[in-house]
Amino acid sequence: MEPTLAVRARGITQCFGDVVALDGVDLDVAPGEIHGLVGPNGAGKTTMLGLLLGLAVADRGHLELLGSPVGRALAVPDGVAGFVDGPGLYPSLSARQNLTALAGLRGRAARTAGIDEVLRDVGLTAVADERVRGFSLGMRQRLGLAAALLTEPRLLVLDEPSNGLDPAGTRQVLGVLTRLAARGSAVVVSSHRMDDLEALCSEVTILATGRVVFSGPLGKLSAESRELDYRILTSDPDGARELTGYLPGLRVVDDGTPAGRADSEHLVVRTAVPALDELVVRLVNAGIAIREIAPVVSPLEAAFLALTEQEGDR
Repeated sequence: MEPTLAVRARGITQCFGDVVALDGVDLDVAPGEIHGLVGPNGAGKTTMLGLLLGLAVADRGHLELLGSPVGRALAVPDGVAGFVDGPGLYPSLSARQNLTALAGLRGRAARTAGIDEVLRDVGLTAVADERVRGFSLGMRQRLGLAAALLTEPRLLVLDEPSNGLDPAGTRQVLGVLTRLAARGSAVVVSSHRMDDLEALCSEVTILATGRVVFSGPLGKLSAESRELDYRILTSDPDGARELTGYLPGLRVVDDGTPAGRADSEHLVVRTAVPALDELVVRLVNAGIAIREIAPVVSPLEAAFLALTEQEGDR
């Protein structure tokens, strides 16, 4: 028997006057999955997150959260937590007082005994007794995550959780989400930071003008990407550059040479995966060591740009 999905949405449609924010959206999120929601501004991401958190009700379609159908009332099952457009906090209270107040409002669904634990998880122990009005954007984001974690959610919904965070703070937050998913909770996260989503998510859904233009594993997205630009660093740049001239379906788009210099260590080629694989084989056979090979733009970002541009052209 298959496990109950944390999110099962079918044909979700939401309009605001003449504006169609969501147009027949389907979405499946399994327990233990971190699912990325991606799209340009105005694509419908925030509207979808709001529906998952019970902040609005869809005009049409069917939505189930944690196995329970969501009706017309603005309510979601216990076990759902998160925030959209930033967490709601009390600026005159300290971080600890905020969590204590929120735990009291939520009753037994929140663990007042776990306040120190979640503050530690999100890296706010040192400022636990400082007023929130003095917090940076990144600190507020982390406190919002701590508030959601108090309920031990089985479905966590987050909008730009790494907004305003430095690299260390981002790593800490991503680690919290990874551990939460490893314990069986589902996470739906929307972000414009493609590198974070690629490091975090097992599946993504790309929205454009309210429609789903892709939904599935990141591996499938990479396989379906046509041509990407790859930066290649080898032990013999001249030899690598020469080999590229013998491969169909591959062309040099930038040799990485800074202005005024005749030499280059990096080679940037535009190609699809099969031709790139063939280049790797030929480099190895020629005794040229490959020290680095990476897409200049990630497959997720490339697909995001291609798919959303195609939808916008319709």
